[in-house]
Amino acid sequence: MKPVIVSGLKPSGELHIGNYLGMLKQAVELQNSNKYRCFYFIADYHALTQRYNPKEKAEEIYKMAVDAFSAGIDPKKSVIFVQSHVSEHANLAWIFNTITPVGKLQGMIEYKEKLSEGQIPNAGLLDYPVLMAADILLYKAEFVPVGEDQRQHVELTREVVRTFNDRFGKTFKEPKAVHTKAPRIMSLDNPTKKMSKSMPAGCLYLSDSPEVIREKVKRAVTDSLTGIDYDPEKRPAVSNLVLVYSEFSGVPIPEVVKKFHGVGYAKFKEELAEVITKTLKPFQEKRKKLLKDKRLVMSTLEAGTKKAKPIAQKTMKEVAKKVGLI
Repeated sequence: MKPVIVSGLKPSGELHIGNYLGMLKQAVELQNSNKYRCFYFIADYHALTQRYNPKEKAEEIYKMAVDAFSAGIDPKKSVIFVQSHVSEHANLAWIFNTITPVGKLQGMIEYKEKLSEGQIPNAGLLDYPVLMAADILLYKAEFVPVGEDQRQHVELTREVVRTFNDRFGKTFKEPKAVHTKAPRIMSLDNPTKKMSKSMPAGCLYLSDSPEVIREKVKRAVTDSLTGIDYDPEKRPAVSNLVLVYSEFSGVPIPEVVKKFHGVGYAKFKEELAEVITKTLKPFQEKRKKLLKDKRLVMSTLEAGTKKAKPIAQKTMKEVAKKVGLI
């Protein structure tokens, strides 16, 4: 039996190329490696911790599913479903809440960062890592693909496993973090800031037309030096563009630098925009079709739910018996 990988795709607005390279592309590669049984879910519960418009959130959840399918997540190779459609996620989280110290949650780095950004604290925001532990352990995952910012959450999951097993008997294995080599894509107009939908001028959305992509890339900041080089410390703006070219073309960074040796910024940007639009074209074409075919998207998600639900129910039945529920 192949080891299980579980990962959530959080629907929180229009996706950009940083999301694609750091999340969707990685998920597809793990799926296609044929080394794991992959469970991917649309993390709609996780997306409710900030104030939102319900109609907009429903649209975001649907678009996240569309983007996942368009990027290449294959329901024949992976189990993909919506988190809230499998109620056992919340049920298991409640049981884990009873063995998780509040102080541990208050000390989570991401929680403190959210508060420092001005987000109003709520119980869901505080409890986010416990629900994440339930997401992972419900399917007895052995590996969890995460970026560096989520490493602490996986460690909390491991602590939950130890506490649960000590108190109620051996039930779960401690999952290991698979640290994805997600590139840190910076804003095109401010290379000191990570690419974000909150800075639309420097953000390349997956839905941007070729014309918009060309215009944004054309306006991307560079520096006063000449030549294409990769030195994130000394030349962050140009290095960011080189990184994007490398990720979309599959050409290693040293070869990108060599390829554009002696080439001016204008020509390099033209080719960068071309490689991005060319790579995104199949994604955008499939996305356009799926956005209009809600029946197909929802039926595919429902099929995923039917695969995930029995596994979740089996785990919950085992847990309920262990903790003394009747």
